[in-house]
Amino acid sequence: MHRGGRSARARSGRTMVRRLLALAGSGALLLASPAAAQDSPPDFSGFWGPVFNLGEPAADMVARLPENTVVIADTGVAEFPRGEYGGLILTPEALAHAEQWRPESELAIDRVCLPQSIVYALQGPFPFEIHQTPTLIVIRYEYFDQVRLVHMDGREHPAEAPDTKMGYSTGRWDGSDLVIETSHIAASTITNNGLDHSNRIRTTERYRIDPADGRLVATQWFSDSATITNNGARWIEWERRPGQYVYPYECDPSFALEYEGR
Repeated sequence: MHRGGRSARARSGRTMVRRLLALAGSGALLLASPAAAQDSPPDFSGFWGPVFNLGEPAADMVARLPENTVVIADTGVAEFPRGEYGGLILTPEALAHAEQWRPESELAIDRVCLPQSIVYALQGPFPFEIHQTPTLIVIRYEYFDQVRLVHMDGREHPAEAPDTKMGYSTGRWDGSDLVIETSHIAASTITNNGLDHSNRIRTTERYRIDPADGRLVATQWFSDSATITNNGARWIEWERRPGQYVYPYECDPSFALEYEGR
């Protein structure tokens, strides 16, 4: 996972988050949504940093994954080499596309600052912060300064929503687990080695706070019949880091010039 650069200058992201949360807070006073009606859901608010010494996946969370699902092991800094897909079975068209992929193409000046979708970005080695209300959860990712809205008011996914790299997300509480379903994800990469997904991909994430060590743990499940014939999932962990901040990513495309001619 490349990084074009980052500076210490303040960005407008926090202002936008505050406005979104103010609107969500006012809505919470007026709406009796399913999320608002639940008694004391866990508080995921705060700054979360990636954990690379992963523990054993929670057996009950893995058991909830749909049939025909393989858990791929590419979480964190390490990535699959070219030609390795962790057990995912590619369609003939996706395989042909992946075989033509070259890593140097991603370092071209017109591509080096293109953000990946939430499918790949979620497992990467960058932190995020969560702002939680009963009707809306805002997740601000350091990776490419992306912001994600998770609607907790029981709404359906609108057919007319545009495709974006973060997609359209709705959430619900299942006991102490937060379940997020996402559609309308713009085409991007699954494994950053030539295996790309279409805009028909859908994901389901299940989050919980591990009572043993306080880590935020999650399964990320995805399905895309246009590119893979089975389903994929990841096991991901983060740790709460009070007092830390999400910094501007500020990708500089001139970063690609360092690789020209190599």
